[in-house]
Amino acid sequence: MKKNIAIVWGGYSSEKEVSERSAEGIYSFIDKEKYNVYKVKIDRRSWEAACEGETYPIDKNDFSFSFHDQTVKFDFAYITIHGTPGEDGVLQGYFDMLCIPYSNCGVLASALTFSKYTCNRYLMSFGVEVADSLILRRDTDYSDGAIVGQLGLPVFVKPNVGGSSFATTKVKEAAQLQSAIQKAFDEAPEVIVERFVSGKEVTCGCFKTAAGFHVLPLTEVVTENEFFDYNAKYKGEVQEITPARISDAMTKKIQELTSNIYDWVGAKGIIRADFIISDENPVLLEVNTTPGMTVTSFIPQQVKAAGLSMTDVLSGIIEFESF
Repeated sequence: MKKNIAIVWGGYSSEKEVSERSAEGIYSFIDKEKYNVYKVKIDRRSWEAACEGETYPIDKNDFSFSFHDQTVKFDFAYITIHGTPGEDGVLQGYFDMLCIPYSNCGVLASALTFSKYTCNRYLMSFGVEVADSLILRRDTDYSDGAIVGQLGLPVFVKPNVGGSSFATTKVKEAAQLQSAIQKAFDEAPEVIVERFVSGKEVTCGCFKTAAGFHVLPLTEVVTENEFFDYNAKYKGEVQEITPARISDAMTKKIQELTSNIYDWVGAKGIIRADFIISDENPVLLEVNTTPGMTVTSFIPQQVKAAGLSMTDVLSGIIEFESF
């Protein structure tokens, strides 16, 4: 009997549109001969499953839905919500209570990595190099002068718990700080201010299945924009070169570091770690436990470059995490 797979998308943040694209990508990759696949949208208004051109409300008591007088229960959830509640551990806790296996990191690893500041501080204890930064909350007493004094200029100001470069600003002058901080606070309750690190940006994906641990080829990110912003990520204003044009030694170093990070945070499924290579040192930007999964996203690019099939990779993750 085929397993019923829910591709869970949507969410409560500005990344809902990105999540929908990822859901479409995952749907195209999953083996329909092996699984019954349904898209399940979760947002603040409703939870609903799509089936044969119609939508049906999800029963939150057991994460099922009724269709033609039959109840469809899910054997596995592939979570592709970028942001809360799918990337921060909230939905993972719900599925844990229902004993429904899922694709992503568990509650602790998801919550840890969702906070950029907390995750980077944690990984520093293992010797991982990260950019100097500070965290601001709405009641934090701070001044522009103190921020510039600690971090210098330019700096990046961004939501501490968000992605896709929403509300992210590269600040070159102190006079721009307040508006950048307010923009980030409009998106999230915490703001991270991070020292600018110059260098070559690369990203490395990895995953684990019953066949073992797989670390993928690196992708080099090249853009004429100020940084790898939303337009670069989703409107084509970027070159994504896989494999990255770096030395074999640096490639191996970053792949080993990504593998270690996977273990240190207690990851599951597919993750991606982003780095800046500065003065021949990889500086960690962030760990992404719910990477984009459109046909042109980094992970599918890297899987293809590794000579693997996305369909086989997703089947491997579903089967491995189901037991």
